[in-house]
Amino acid sequence: MIDRIVSELGPWNWMVLGIVLLVMEVVAPGVFMLWIGIAALIVGAVSLAIWDAAFWTWQVQVLAFLVLAVISAYVGRQIAVSRQGSVDQPLLNRRGAQMVGRTATLAEPIKNGRGRIRLGDTLWRVSGPVLPVGAQVRVTGAADTDLELTVEAI
Repeated sequence: MIDRIVSELGPWNWMVLGIVLLVMEVVAPGVFMLWIGIAALIVGAVSLAIWDAAFWTWQVQVLAFLVLAVISAYVGRQIAVSRQGSVDQPLLNRRGAQMVGRTATLAEPIKNGRGRIRLGDTLWRVSGPVLPVGAQVRVTGAADTDLELTVEAI
């Protein structure tokens, strides 16, 4: 059955598959179908060139598609990773990390390792040494979730 479908459509089956995958990427973007669609288009282009070759069976075509899909997905991942490193505002959307180095006055005492400071118009939860209300502190770090700052006495 697969042999019949492949022989009837010829090399265009890969082109159709590639275009369908690219359309799926446009409809539901995730930058994954793009690379698999490119692999299908490459196999289709190679099929157009060597369709009549005896070794170019549907099994070899599927194997070539699988290998190219893995290679193109890996290349796409490398491209995405290389672009992430060049951010002009690395602390954007990381409000806690933006507060590191600032000084503030404790709004609530630090008891059992927890307290609160006011920075700007926000009351931040902090952790640090036991200190009374009104003590001056410097922010030394922020939790990954940006929900709590680490402080030290000045």
